[in-house]
Order: sequence, then C-alpha cells, then structure tokens
Amino acid sequence: MPRLELRGVEQVASEGDAELIALRTSGGTINCRYHAARASDVAVLWVFGAGGGLGGPAGGVYTRLARQLTGDGVASLELAYRRPGDLTSCVLDVLLGIDYLGTQGRPLVVLVGHSFGGAVVITAGATSEEVIAVAALSSQAYGTELASRISPRPLFIAHGADDEVLPDACSRDIHRRAREPKRLVPYPGCRHGLDQCREELDRDLLGWIREVVATEG
Repeated sequence: MPRLELRGVEQVASEGDAELIALRTSGGTINCRYHAARASDVAVLWVFGAGGGLGGPAGGVYTRLARQLTGDGVASLELAYRRPGDLTSCVLDVLLGIDYLGTQGRPLVVLVGHSFGGAVVITAGATSEEVIAVAALSSQAYGTELASRISPRPLFIAHGADDEVLPDACSRDIHRRAREPKRLVPYPGCRHGLDQCREELDRDLLGWIREVVATEG
C-alpha cells in the first residue's frame, strides 16, 4: 500500500486547549484536532465512522478522554478523513497521522476507531510497527480481516448490545478471529452511538489506554 507523504503542517485555529491543524500531504489535506502533551512517548489517534469528521461517538468521547490523557502526558490526534467511507484512503490517512505524531516525538501510537473506523484502525494497526494497541468501538466486520495480526499488541473491542446499525455480532466475530491479548466489552441497552453507556465507555476505554501506556513505560 503506497504511503502518503507529509509535505507541511498548518495551524488553523486554537480550540480551547487543542489546536486545529491541517496536514498537507501528497494526496490532499487531512484536518485534525491536536491535543499536545508532555512526558510520554505515546499518543492516541482517534477516528470516527464512515461520515468522517471530528465528532466521535458517545457525545464526544474522543475529546473528553483526550483532555484527561493530556494530564497523563499523553498527546492525542483526532483525525478527519479526506475521503470518508473509502477504506483504503482512510487507512492511508491514519498511517500519515502516525507519521505526523512521530515528528512530534510520539513514536508509539494507540489507535481508536468507531463503526467504519473500527475497520480502519484494525487494518492500519496490523500494518504499522508504530502502533502499540488498537480499540474498535461498535465496529463493522467488513475490512477487519487482519484482526489476528494485531497480536501480540492488545485489542479492545466494545459494542452496544442494542446497536441498531451494526449488530454486536460484528464485534463478537472480530474477537473470535483476533488473538490474545484481546478484550470484548458488551454494553447492554446501548445503541450504535454509545450514548446510553457514555460513563461506562469513558471508564473502560480510559482505563484500558492507561494500562497500555503503563506497560510501555
């Protein structure tokens, strides 16, 4: 898979404690929200579903957890795809985001993706040596054929039992095909956007990321 080339970075605006940046690449511009931090070699890269953008599920879980993680010294990059819904293009975007984080002194990356983004991060994680862990939330099964290649790095899988878009059988299938270490977290009564289990997801995902970071430390 040919990689994108990073040709420049433009700071677009400040947004609270984060910066909106544009990654200028050989294939176009990737818009991101960057939460800078100090003290750790680890960063988290977050991507949304087939609709793209910088929203994130569960009422903005990406931004909420990114803010908490900066207190741990862990940076975050929320990334908006150039071509939402195109798996190959979105994987290339994530790999370019990983390259950017390397230029910021963050050579170790945790990937988190929701819905379609679950397939993106599993595919990117399987092909990148910089990725140390992958989390797939409410993931589709299509495009996750490389799930077994995440091992020996940890894989976190979460899904709402009442998902009205993608059945939780998708995540059970990914978990079945993946190798250890892996964790499957079901959320009874929770739908695709994970809004009904927001507090539980925040707790579980943040705790898992902190475990990953502590292991690397």
